[in-house]
Amino acid sequence: MSKPVAIGCDHAGFDYKEDLISYLEGKGIAFKDFGTYSKDSVDYPDFAHPVASAVENGEAAFGILLCGSANGVAITANKHQGIRAGLCWGEEIAQLVRAHNNANIICIPARFVREGDAEKMVDTFMTTEFEGGRHGLRVDKIACA
Repeated sequence: MSKPVAIGCDHAGFDYKEDLISYLEGKGIAFKDFGTYSKDSVDYPDFAHPVASAVENGEAAFGILLCGSANGVAITANKHQGIRAGLCWGEEIAQLVRAHNNANIICIPARFVREGDAEKMVDTFMTTEFEGGRHGLRVDKIACA
């Protein structure tokens, strides 16, 4: 990838974010960490918006967001016009959200994903191509503007 991956989380996703950063470093993948930087309680939109902005503005190849259920970060990221953030709890969902929905941010529910599965989902997300075709026609209908 020519651009870094944008990654962010709230306190519930902090441990998984740190694991994913180690995973990305191990694969030689550049990233930009938008926080949080500890397990102290924080507000997830403060970290989801910067990740979504980086992806939307083309500064990042794609994004990774984590929180307890991943719903909060997904809802927040999807407020950005150019974002398609998908909630993923397994590899098959990560594959489908890329192949069928052309998602550009993967949202992982840290409280509901087993250790090691987040890395598998991110790897699947990064390596799956959008199928286009009938899925492209549907994705084109998502934007409100």
